[in-house]
Amino acid sequence: MNSDIEEIKSRLNIVDVVGNYIKLEKAGINYRARCPFHNEKSASFFVSPSRQLWHCFGGCNEGGDIFKFVMKIEGVDFVDALKILADKAGVALKKDSEDWQKVKNERQILIDLLERSCKFYTAQLEKSKTGKEAIEYLLKRGMKEETIKDWRLGYAPDTWTGLSDYLIGQGFKREDIVSAGLGIKKDLQKFFDRFRSRIMFPICDLNSQVSGFTGRIFNSDDEAKYLNTPNTLLYDKSRALYGMDKAKMEVRQKDFCVLVEGNVDCIMSHQTGIKNCIAVSGTALTPLHLGIIKRYSSNLVLAFDMDLAGNNATKKGIDLAMKNGFNVKVISMMVEKDPADIILLEGEEKWRDLVNLAKPINEFYFELAFKNRNPELFEDKKKIISDLLPILKKIDNNIEQSYWIENMSHRLKIKDEDIRTELKKVKIEENNISGKEVVNIPDKKTRREMLEEDILSLTLLEPLKASELTEEMIEVFSPEAKDIFLKIKNKEDLGVSDYSSYILIRSELMKGVEDLLVNEEWNKCLTELQNLIKKQERDRLTQEIKSKEKDGAFADVKELLLKFNKLIKNNEENKKEVNQKSETKKAVEEDSEKENSEEGSSKEGQEEEKESN
Repeated sequence: MNSDIEEIKSRLNIVDVVGNYIKLEKAGINYRARCPFHNEKSASFFVSPSRQLWHCFGGCNEGGDIFKFVMKIEGVDFVDALKILADKAGVALKKDSEDWQKVKNERQILIDLLERSCKFYTAQLEKSKTGKEAIEYLLKRGMKEETIKDWRLGYAPDTWTGLSDYLIGQGFKREDIVSAGLGIKKDLQKFFDRFRSRIMFPICDLNSQVSGFTGRIFNSDDEAKYLNTPNTLLYDKSRALYGMDKAKMEVRQKDFCVLVEGNVDCIMSHQTGIKNCIAVSGTALTPLHLGIIKRYSSNLVLAFDMDLAGNNATKKGIDLAMKNGFNVKVISMMVEKDPADIILLEGEEKWRDLVNLAKPINEFYFELAFKNRNPELFEDKKKIISDLLPILKKIDNNIEQSYWIENMSHRLKIKDEDIRTELKKVKIEENNISGKEVVNIPDKKTRREMLEEDILSLTLLEPLKASELTEEMIEVFSPEAKDIFLKIKNKEDLGVSDYSSYILIRSELMKGVEDLLVNEEWNKCLTELQNLIKKQERDRLTQEIKSKEKDGAFADVKELLLKFNKLIKNNEENKKEVNQKSETKKAVEEDSEKENSEEGSSKEGQEEEKESN
């Protein structure tokens, strides 16, 4: 008998499900649209009917099946997505079914694991030597001991498996630790804690259950200052609001929400008595965040870095808030200080005054544009105009827009009509308000990652080619890519992970390319893979030679140099052979073209002679 999940999938077509939320256009055998999860101009969101999967090849790189889509578009967890799709499919969920119990059990396991982890980190902060040093650091930042306890701050020890060993001893599995975002599994042998030597800030859901963590680096400058839990079954960065469980009732009572960037800023604000304060940590402001905040108030007071010349993510978030009906004000922090620094250096009263004196967003923008500029100087005048015209363009209310045009006209001594003429020339990129997340375009992929994707996609098109890859070649792959490749080779199900769905749809898009020469592309990939292996071997030998030279092992150095030179020589010979083959091929093609040309000329001459006779 089919499970509930399989029954739902068999009854629903992903094209119909996704098409109920966004407009899809046919693109060969697939469908495409502008991604609903980030702002984009071109359509990079694809739906594959044959695979019953979707993926965005643009900024957010999200993908999955119908359940993942509904979870993201509706802002719900898997259980709610299951209910929504069951209703659409006309499937009566059996509360004692295997699927239902599995999801319920998975959630409960992660809830218990995260709670135990929080207690572990708290104990490390209170009892370990380095943990006590971390407490001293927090006290110097102005945090009180009762505040540290109230917010359940902790410390992740500087060990590779400290937390994991503890959790395994408590009966949890390594897979559970990875699923909770607290462990990293490199391959079958390598497994270690995600957070090490960091002050830990537990992130709670609205019911005060721990769903994830933010870790701040301590006693080191070699790593990223902050590290966040990745998206899990319980934690979604596009919905997580730090401190919302503690702030929600204060937000409702005071009818405004103070939004800051950092966890410490949020905690220090609560300590001063401004308890209607929350933080977005590790991501930009998203529609899902705004939807949660709006349950309690439509008034936002922002304490962000509001430099007009930068921070586009913040400005997009503000535009999003205003277009979703929020009344936005800004705390004017003209000096390079965050709220925690202001509270520490200038006192709690100063922070309370700044919150009370928050300015309407457009007033703040004008103040910032004129700051440290002389409106009498032509160059400064141009900069002010350049900063403010996009702001004016976004004001929907004609009366309010006219007020600020007159204000600008008066202060810059420019005619109203001249400002309006320039305003018509300004083009504003529309935000995707129906979307669920404002994200930054991720860093470019490495050449190895792109090579892996090409090989996996081509292998799906031609599975027999999998046998052409040697063990040495497969070892170059990342663990995730290696796992997918072996499943393709062994004709196993790939599952529905983000990566596998991405590769599956990428392969579908390749299939739709009319002039794709699979063999040619495959040979290019193999050549590049071999070059990558050689480069890695050269790099390894170089490092080993340096190490042996440092140790004074000159006999070993000599032997390693011989290997290195042999590798370089072989590489040069291979290049020469490839070039010779390329030149031979080119010569043959040219001769062939010449023959065809001469044959064509001969035929033309014969035809002309025939016509003449």
